[in-house]
Amino acid sequence: MNTLRIAIAGAGLIGQRHLELILASPTCELVALVDPAPAARDVAQRAGVPLYPSLEALFETERPDGIILATPNQLHVEQALVCLQAGVPALIEKPVAHTLEEGERLLAASADSKVPLLVGHHRAHSPILDQARELIRQGRLGQLVAVMGSALFYKPDDYFDAAPWRRKAGGGPVLINLIHEIGNLRSLCGEIVAVQALASSAIRGFPVEDTVAINLRFASGALGSFLLSDTAASARSWEQTSRENRDYPSYDDEDCYLIAGTVGSLAVPTMRLKCYAQPEDRSWLKPFTCEVAELHREDPLARQLEHFCQVIRGEAEPLVSVRDGLQNLRVVEAIAQAAREGGTVMVAP
Repeated sequence: MNTLRIAIAGAGLIGQRHLELILASPTCELVALVDPAPAARDVAQRAGVPLYPSLEALFETERPDGIILATPNQLHVEQALVCLQAGVPALIEKPVAHTLEEGERLLAASADSKVPLLVGHHRAHSPILDQARELIRQGRLGQLVAVMGSALFYKPDDYFDAAPWRRKAGGGPVLINLIHEIGNLRSLCGEIVAVQALASSAIRGFPVEDTVAINLRFASGALGSFLLSDTAASARSWEQTSRENRDYPSYDDEDCYLIAGTVGSLAVPTMRLKCYAQPEDRSWLKPFTCEVAELHREDPLARQLEHFCQVIRGEAEPLVSVRDGLQNLRVVEAIAQAAREGGTVMVAP
């Protein structure tokens, strides 16, 4: 099997993480870095690859087998369109676009192209989600009834000092953090068709929200509730429970999702499963059988890179397509609208 030649656009933190993974991968190699910023020069020199100021300059010199777009959100669509025109498959970091209109433009262009695009919702590649999806698919929970989720964590002051725009509208946890959770919930429970939300900025007093309570309706009829806050002293978030990123401390007694069906419930990511021994004889007076589903952990970013290589070779379809990435963005935008306006906001299919 030939080693695939991958380039990265964007030498920021996530771009450098992709760089590390490529250097460690047996299936691909880094051939170029694209970034006009002066600081990118040192990153390229350390990696031993040429630096280009733009995708156009890269493609004039060589055509890599694939490219990872780890650039600012507002550049995603334009750069993905350049990749489509050049015939180079791309992995686009989330969100797929900075506006719904731009996302629709990319969706239309990608539908007319045979060049694959993968959206970088890396949690979709988590083995934890794989196992949870499989248990639900097997019917271990019965018909889904409800899901309770949380992303409760505390961002320190220097997070806002480093980027003052995070104190302003658009810089809060709804548009920055929630899109990960929406991808997870859609993956586990199906499409979200309607949302409600209440937002507060009572703790920090910034113009942007710091805490949000969300209600969700799924296409199946199941309902969900979700608590989101970046000012809560809590460990009930994916990062602090999944143990997939060792930079975050974790606690064995915490979960961030509870999915309940008609015959059982599953806590994620501890994978504690409670089911009725006799589904035909259900009652709150009857005891559950309790087990912990077997689980292994791997870095979902590394798994995403290997999946991208399979997509490039034509061995797999993108697990998270442009259409999927755009739908995640639609749900998040609907939640932001509901928080601003009140009432129920329907989510376009």
